[in-house]
Amino acid sequence: MRTLILLALAGLGAQLVDGSLGMAYGVTSTTLLLAMGTNPAAASATVHLAEIGTTLMSGASHWRFGNVDWKVVARIGVPGAIGSFLGATVLSSLSTEVAEPVMSLILLGLGLYVMSRFTFRGLPKNQLGKPLRKRFLTPLGLVAGFLDATGGGGWGPVGTPALLASGRMEPRKVIGSVDTSEFLVAVAASLGFLFSLGSQGLNWGWVLAFLLGGLVAAPIAAWLVRLVPPRVLGSAVGGVIIVTNVRTLLKSDWIGASGSVSAVVYVLLYAVWAAALTYSIRAYRQEKAAEGEHAAGRRPVSA
Repeated sequence: MRTLILLALAGLGAQLVDGSLGMAYGVTSTTLLLAMGTNPAAASATVHLAEIGTTLMSGASHWRFGNVDWKVVARIGVPGAIGSFLGATVLSSLSTEVAEPVMSLILLGLGLYVMSRFTFRGLPKNQLGKPLRKRFLTPLGLVAGFLDATGGGGWGPVGTPALLASGRMEPRKVIGSVDTSEFLVAVAASLGFLFSLGSQGLNWGWVLAFLLGGLVAAPIAAWLVRLVPPRVLGSAVGGVIIVTNVRTLLKSDWIGASGSVSAVVYVLLYAVWAAALTYSIRAYRQEKAAEGEHAAGRRPVSA
């Protein structure tokens, strides 16, 4: 019973982060299951089965708060579902020891770009509202879906920074659309795992625990993402991407950093992240104050 309660709390926390930042549910949940000794395929299958319910609730909540672009959902979700099904069926024979650090380097670059762009420049407006093309969304969905199934998480870490970096969508709509399209990915990955593994190694109690925790958190996260200013949200997302992928690289065979070295790196990263968030918040307040003064100056003077 204690394990189920802890898993439910983990699901709640993971969905709260995922629904408000557009990533980290799968990564967080899968990491916990692997630490408990679950084999990678069963861990990913457990998380994706739970995500069928959590992403459905999250998508409905984001839609309710106006955070979803349905054209983007369709254009990225369908190829994402194809990629996740393929990834699930080959996971048992696929080695990600080399692919994982390579992808982490790519994501780290995107994270640095997103955080610096939103921290120092705010929301890019010159591209905002322009449509995202299929030739960009289709391969993005295929790659993100495949990595999500094989790595137990990756749909958000790949999709969210790529869409944010395009500068064509508000951060809240990027997050809402990525979370909503993840329902298709979760269903396809679950079918792939069930076809290839059956129910072998699955603990349905764990699936239910993750599901219940995520269902509680989904509407809260969808509401929270509307309250956070886009500039601040972009800096926060960039920080999550950077910290997550630096952690992967430090633990990889490429680096194999010791615990003391990793600790120093994490302290520096969190300090930079905190400074970026502080700068973003101050810049946002200054922008709002300037807008208020400008609006006040345009008001007609009463006789």
